[in-house]
Amino acid sequence: MTDSGQEKQYRFSSKSPADTERLASWLAKKAQPGTVIGLDGDLGAGKTAFSQSFAKHLGVAGVVNSPTFTIIKEYEGRLPLYHMDVYRLSVDEADELGLDEYFFGEGVCLVEWSRLITELLPGEYLHILIETTGESERLITVTGIGESYGQWCHDLNENGVSINE
Repeated sequence: MTDSGQEKQYRFSSKSPADTERLASWLAKKAQPGTVIGLDGDLGAGKTAFSQSFAKHLGVAGVVNSPTFTIIKEYEGRLPLYHMDVYRLSVDEADELGLDEYFFGEGVCLVEWSRLITELLPGEYLHILIETTGESERLITVTGIGESYGQWCHDLNENGVSINE
């Protein structure tokens, strides 16, 4: 674990989509109103696959796909899920969307390509970087920005990921 002030990290070596789903499940169970998760990684790294697993474990029924052209897709589950893809937006365009209403609302925000709008994200959020290390292997770095998300990383480092938690 890396700890720099209010930032803590957890590194997860995913050997398969099922491993990634275990992490997404753990995080979905921790989610509460106002949870913001930024997702970054190269094209094809698995941001949308992670989002689909997260949504499934948040209780979203039906198909969850990339909001690349619609920017924001809304789903109903245990909590409302706002799945965003800001790849095609400038910071000014993203700011005009009124993202604060989503970030500080009653749902959970998953923001693909979040590094493009870092200055618009809340002061506390969870950042996930997915890196391809093989055909189905991924290195997933979870960074908790702020005290509460830092605690999530602390818990992950202490206990690991278990789908039965």
